[in-house]
Amino acid sequence: MPVGEFDVLDGLDSIPGRLAEAAATLRLVDHHVHGCFVDPIDRGAFEESFNEASTDPIPPFMTQFDSQPGFAFRRWCAPLLGVERHAPADDYWAARASLAPADLDRRLLPPAAVDHWIMDTGFSLRPITTPVEMAAESGGRTSEIVRLELLAEELLAAGIAPAEFADAFRARIAAAAGEAVGFKTIVAYRSGFDIDWAPPGDAAVAIAFAHWAAAEQAKPRLADPVLEAFVVHTALATGRPLQVHVGFGDRDLDLHRTNPMLLLPLLRRPEAARAPIMLLHCYPYHREAGYLAQAFDNVYFDVGLGVNYVGAQSRQVIAESLELAPFAKQLYSSDAFGLPELHLVGSVLWRRGMAAVLARWVAEGEWSEADACRVLQMIGSENARRVYGV
Repeated sequence: MPVGEFDVLDGLDSIPGRLAEAAATLRLVDHHVHGCFVDPIDRGAFEESFNEASTDPIPPFMTQFDSQPGFAFRRWCAPLLGVERHAPADDYWAARASLAPADLDRRLLPPAAVDHWIMDTGFSLRPITTPVEMAAESGGRTSEIVRLELLAEELLAAGIAPAEFADAFRARIAAAAGEAVGFKTIVAYRSGFDIDWAPPGDAAVAIAFAHWAAAEQAKPRLADPVLEAFVVHTALATGRPLQVHVGFGDRDLDLHRTNPMLLLPLLRRPEAARAPIMLLHCYPYHREAGYLAQAFDNVYFDVGLGVNYVGAQSRQVIAESLELAPFAKQLYSSDAFGLPELHLVGSVLWRRGMAAVLARWVAEGEWSEADACRVLQMIGSENARRVYGV
């Protein structure tokens, strides 16, 4: 691929014509994503930003470029930054460091061909682009997801009385539901899924809130299982989609407590059927998520975060995600955060993985090419538009 050119299906010569065109030109809906850094970062911060699990500085004996996302950046983003694909890490970094953050965004976001970004704006240690800025720099539209734990933490910081918290949170949720297209919970990071999912009464909520307020003086961080159950049920009552982080993430979570099968006590409750439940990322539990999407009409899932971090191996993860769940229950996401490289590579790897997997099934006579194109459109765009109303 010459410098400056971009062909998402470069090297995939076995893709039949209609499917190749569909994979290359589909305007995606990225149903869970974050903004990009607005200030320049040094190389250390850059490399730390594509190590999802560790929050430590990169050890001196290694570079994070020697990882699946690092290789993917050098393969797919390098030509758009003015260097050859697979350029050495030092050359890639020099080209990147010569560009302002907004310039990086304008080079790397449009080729992702995302028509609509559904953005979680609830957390960042560094300033990131707003939905308005993201739309301007990418050429796509944006909508917003509201993070439940952040709403509760803001009420605690405001000094609300324990007896007033339940009603105040309901009011905040009702107001947010008028603007946002959905909600998100990070209960996976805070308590894990193995908690009592019965809806707690207001008295129990007040007691739990009082204990939380007494314990969290410096930095409010919602992790109480009673309050987590309360905020989740409050969001579900709105009927808006509820996104749930599942599986792989940084080391703040206990991975074994984020298996979505632990959500069965919640999913079996009649209250949970009020809203679509969107299982995000799911790796390495994407097969379990596929089962839940088959078993419950209101459960959907994606393999977003995992695709970026398994890189060249992503087509296997994508194939496994297509094994069990109905295709109307799957969506595309990148969960890209901070680095516009992640927004682009998420799109590239998903398109290539889907095209390669579906082309094999077409070649083997298992699927028609027309069905392959239709499923690609469903998962890449149509399902998200239906669920979120965008």
